[in-house]
Amino acid sequence: MAAEPEPAAEPFRVELVLDVSGSMRAADIGGRSRISVAQQAFNDVVDALPDGTQLGIRVLGATYKGDNKTVACRDTQQLVPVGPVDRAAAKEAIATLRPTGHTPIGLALRGAAQDLGTDGGNRRIVLITDGEDTCAPPDPCDVARELAAQGTKLVVDTLGLAPDEKVRRQLLCIAGATGGTYAAAQSSEQLTDRIKQLVRRAEDTNTPAPAPVAGGRECAGAPLLGPGVYTDREKFAEHRWYRVPVAEGQELRAAVSVTPDRPVHRDYGVLLRATAADGRELVRGTDAGSGRTDVLSTGLRWSASEPEETSAEPDADADDEGVRTIEVCLVISNSFAPVDRADGQPGMPFELVVDVVADSRTPDAPGLGRGWLLLLVLTVAGLVSGVLVGWLTRWWIATWRTN
Repeated sequence: MAAEPEPAAEPFRVELVLDVSGSMRAADIGGRSRISVAQQAFNDVVDALPDGTQLGIRVLGATYKGDNKTVACRDTQQLVPVGPVDRAAAKEAIATLRPTGHTPIGLALRGAAQDLGTDGGNRRIVLITDGEDTCAPPDPCDVARELAAQGTKLVVDTLGLAPDEKVRRQLLCIAGATGGTYAAAQSSEQLTDRIKQLVRRAEDTNTPAPAPVAGGRECAGAPLLGPGVYTDREKFAEHRWYRVPVAEGQELRAAVSVTPDRPVHRDYGVLLRATAADGRELVRGTDAGSGRTDVLSTGLRWSASEPEETSAEPDADADDEGVRTIEVCLVISNSFAPVDRADGQPGMPFELVVDVVADSRTPDAPGLGRGWLLLLVLTVAGLVSGVLVGWLTRWWIATWRTN
């Protein structure tokens, strides 16, 4: 039977989002204005794009010159629709830009996500700005979390053109919420190189994305998972439950990685437990941190090979060949506490990896619980040692008195 051909790779989709607010007039990058440096970098990147690239360009703060902030904070447009790259059209659109208005970053991110759509492979937004959002609400960090919670494989990378700490913190927050990156660019060369790197990353559209799953509030009725990689979200101090069938002679392996995508108080942890359906804990894994931690991860292993363990489970079922299967409950919990958000919406993202493999336990060693053999060996060894020590002591005393 001939092997089935691999599916063709989908063209990757990228939207470049450029801040054209009034502050981009500043001439502090090698004596050139920030907008001119960004325009040159865009041209260099467009020239280097592979022919199959699906590229779009969106701007913010580019058209409204008035004093009405309500109008200014709606000023974001898509200059180039997402599609096969037209280099001439893209360069022409960028060349006409002049710094003008406010900085509605949150609204621009929502618009860029809509531009890229939800179908197909991974999508990437590259945000280039020299300042923080001046139009919240919506807060750009909240928008980034909102987009990430939709589970549509969207990543936002951010590039800062000004050495400002508040801007850096906001761009880090946006990138961190979606699994993206933040970088500062202080020259045209740095900006060009960084954008090229991010666009090249977007080419990897064949990497299987974790399957979205919604954990239950208790084991009963929780989703039944097989081997695979899953993604879910968990509120602060919440518990999320899942079920995994494990047959006799198999071993369950599970790991969870939680990303704190917003400020949290110091001293926190994540707990992964495997329990029986009646709540009896089988094994657990923990991880803890304090201060800034990008990811907390922990894992566990549990074997269903012991016949007495399997037969004792009230939820164990046997198939036609007499092989018994247990539904093990996995529960994920955390001890994070938010700094500036009381409701914790949306929950923090985490990734759960589940695998069920052949049992790999080490061979059993003899023990007291296995029989009387080891006890007999220890008794004989103690008796012989006592006799020898007593004999040597008597001999030493007799020799010392004689001398």
